[in-house]
Amino acid sequence: MVRRSEEIKERRVQNAQGGDNEVIFYDWLLPDEAKGHGRVFSKVVIPPGASIGYHEHSGEFEAYYVLSGEATVDDNGKEVILKPGDMNLCKDGCGHSTRNNGTEDLVLMALIMNTLG
Repeated sequence: MVRRSEEIKERRVQNAQGGDNEVIFYDWLLPDEAKGHGRVFSKVVIPPGASIGYHEHSGEFEAYYVLSGEATVDDNGKEVILKPGDMNLCKDGCGHSTRNNGTEDLVLMALIMNTLG
């Protein structure tokens, strides 16, 4: 299967997970296509001043990779700065949030998979 860029739908979310402003998702893989193995494989654009609020993962884990911009991340209670090429892994049972305190869009590649076993 091939999905061309023009076929990828833009999903705008206000106050994602209780965060600030609007975050834009480009869903490369849809939940039904993952066949129960996960629910997100997306490009995420967080404009300056926007954020994804703190949330915990249960029965799943999330990895995201910074493509451009700078992320201020609450990684299970510890604040860290991520730059292009850095990755955050939020394990099952842990929590995180992501904020764009910069002046350019923060662009992430995000993957949420179900915990097996």
